[in-house]
Amino acid sequence: METSSPLQETVLAEFHVAHGARMVPFAGWNMPVQYADGIKAEHLATRQGAGLFDVSHMAQVWLQGDGADAMLEALTPTDVAGIAEGRVRYSMFLNETGGVLDDLMIARLDGMLQLVVNAGRADHDIAHLEANLGDEVEMSVRRERALLALQGPEAPAVLNRLGVDLHGFYFMQVGHFEIAGIPCIVTRSGYTGEDGFEISMPAEAAGELAARLLADEAVSLAGLGARDTLRLEAGLPLWGHELDETINPVAAGLRFALSKRRREAADFPGAGPILEDFATGAPRLLTGLLPQGGRPVRDGAELALNGEIVGHVTSGGFAPSLDAPAALGFVEAALAAPGTTLMAVARGRETPVITAALPLVPHRYIRG
Repeated sequence: METSSPLQETVLAEFHVAHGARMVPFAGWNMPVQYADGIKAEHLATRQGAGLFDVSHMAQVWLQGDGADAMLEALTPTDVAGIAEGRVRYSMFLNETGGVLDDLMIARLDGMLQLVVNAGRADHDIAHLEANLGDEVEMSVRRERALLALQGPEAPAVLNRLGVDLHGFYFMQVGHFEIAGIPCIVTRSGYTGEDGFEISMPAEAAGELAARLLADEAVSLAGLGARDTLRLEAGLPLWGHELDETINPVAAGLRFALSKRRREAADFPGAGPILEDFATGAPRLLTGLLPQGGRPVRDGAELALNGEIVGHVTSGGFAPSLDAPAALGFVEAALAAPGTTLMAVARGRETPVITAALPLVPHRYIRG
């Protein structure tokens, strides 16, 4: 008889329970899905103030050595050599057919590459990296570090009140900062569409830092539920939904992640099919979807036009900022323009949906 592996817990598990979290299994981890005020309140608090998320389940992987840039370029479509010290890039591991094995963040700090990969794909990604490590590349998985995300328009002011000088520090930058006396590595990035920060620190300091951040009246705790509704409104992909091993970056609206130098060299995994779609357009494209009538549509629902299946829903639910249901899905390219009315079909029920431009809620990143 097979037994499932016990759930892993972040160093903040007891902190979450003490603050009224409802804990659920997620990607092999025991994680807070919501707190007492509920997902909608946490979502709106992040849009209006600052939400504090524990994202320590994501893996932090550091690469160093003379061959690190070339090794990572062999697995991604990113101009890794062109990432300057103190900068961050969004990237993807690709397969030979152009599908996405996972998406990740790549930062260069202290001359090394610091990656953050999704919890649900961490084992896969670490094995993928290990299988491609050259003799000159050293990899370390930093399990002794925790990761917090502070997201929302008040996030900079919260850090300022803790003595952090953010002058000259903008979206997709990374640096060393001391927050409440704790040495941290901070990136100005996030998964909400809001201005915000991802803060890496020694795990033993995470409880103290979380408490200091939460002591600011602008900060509310937020769980996985609000993280998902926020990224849905922001049109940001979730692996296993908008990205998987059969979906290429062009179809998923991620042309920006295909570096110009790498496109010109056509030297990344899956370059043939990806660049063909880049030049002529993907047959199906990711689009926003606005269900009509107040009833959400869920991932897996088929999208039809005049009785013909023309796409499918990849993520769906309620969008608190819109006070209405919202979804993401792939549709035939000719139908992806905003304003097309389709029918979402699930278990015999039909719901009209109207295609909409992404993001559904505008991004508010602070760029230099």
